Amino acid sequence: MANLRDIRTRMKLISQTLKVTKAMNLISTAKLRKGRRLLADTEPYFNRIQRTMANLLHSAGKVESPYFAEKKGGRTCVIAVTSDKGLAGGYNANIFRYVSGVCKTVSNPVLILIGNIGQRYFVNSPYMVLENFSFGSRIITLDDASVIAEYIVSQFEWGVFNEVRIVYTHMQNTLTLVPAERVVLPFNEERMRSAGSDSVFLEIEKKKPAQLDYIPSPEAVFNSLAPQYIKGLIYGCLIEAYASEQSARMSAMEEASKNARDILDKQQLFYNHTRQASITQEVTEIVSGTAALMDN
Repeated sequence: MANLRDIRTRMKLISQTLKVTKAMNLISTAKLRKGRRLLADTEPYFNRIQRTMANLLHSAGKVESPYFAEKKGGRTCVIAVTSDKGLAGGYNANIFRYVSGVCKTVSNPVLILIGNIGQRYFVNSPYMVLENFSFGSRIITLDDASVIAEYIVSQFEWGVFNEVRIVYTHMQNTLTLVPAERVVLPFNEERMRSAGSDSVFLEIEKKKPAQLDYIPSPEAVFNSLAPQYIKGLIYGCLIEAYASEQSARMSAMEEASKNARDILDKQQLFYNHTRQASITQEVTEIVSGTAALMDN
């Protein structure tokens, strides 16, 4: 017969685990709301930058800029956005598979990793890791995105790589999280449309705004806005990945809490049956002993 003390110990451990998973679920829910709110607060600024760049390209025509330079061959930089902590279900595994697939289709891939989990995984991969950024469990800030954007732009200008792609997790809704990919550099109008500016281009083409004079030149204005545009694009991807991570962890902890409650219920039922059997056995022994004494 099972030891009642051992069963109580298991039930106590399961209850403690349930408390942890429920707490992590609540924390992830709060972080998810904060990430969405932060992204919504910063969207107007970056939308204005997109609008200005779209207006400039539409009114000034073709703009000569190193950010449009497309070269064949060379290295392709793949930015992989993962988490700094685990317990997020298949969040990181999906990114690993997607990045590995991207690296097989591009020429001479090099990796820039964001998150400790990605660094642990890709350190053993055949692809060269150029840099790794880690921000802990805190929410991404504009300064963080600025550091990454400045590093990417400087490496692109120096010719270390000819193309930059970012792979992150896109949250269609709280239950549907899918890996997504964007081409950060080099620029062209089609890619800028795919990066979220399509509605801006269509609006400008429809309204046909007046021709503007850009001082000192359209190229200079465009080149000064381009790093801000890249920073906004990266920041948006990082915040969406952060919100997706919290959503994945929230779902994982909710499922873990459900499993813990199911196991706890089974252990409680097993404990009740064992305790009842123990009591029945003790009563039987007492009755048998009493009967033996009376016979004597």
